[in-house]
Amino acid sequence: MLRKIVFGLAAIAALASTPALAQSQDPDLIFKKSTVWKFLTPDDKLAVYGIDDPDVDGVACHFTIPEKGGLKGMFGVAEQVSDISLACRQIGPIKFKSKFEQGALVYRQSRSFFFKKMQVVRGCDVKRNVLVYLVYSDKLIDGSPKNSTSSVPVMPWNGEPAQKCGDFVTD
Repeated sequence: MLRKIVFGLAAIAALASTPALAQSQDPDLIFKKSTVWKFLTPDDKLAVYGIDDPDVDGVACHFTIPEKGGLKGMFGVAEQVSDISLACRQIGPIKFKSKFEQGALVYRQSRSFFFKKMQVVRGCDVKRNVLVYLVYSDKLIDGSPKNSTSSVPVMPWNGEPAQKCGDFVTD
């Protein structure tokens, strides 16, 4: 009984702490590639997704996540591993929509039934005028050291001058 209460409270806390913007964006599935064949159940796969930075026009990120197959994967209760890769690029003129904190949440996705989530966060290397994106997974009890980083230099686009990301970072 106590275990159910703890799980319920943890799930409510996780949902309440997720910003609406990070939840509202569904990633675009680019493709999936099978990595382990499973008989009569879904295969293990690598899935590549694309997202746009919700607060910075002109930046797109692609991440690859493993998706477990088998019976647990088929019913959506598999504990997904934390191996996630990330690549972000400038795809148009970079325009900052608002100020942001270092480590601001760009995207969040659940990676297990209750406790593990993948997060993409953004920061600014003020000295180099470079946006830095970090993807990592965390658990309620124990985090994961597995992560990936991608950098996007804020460059002029079609003759438009580049903005300074440092002008949009809050202290």
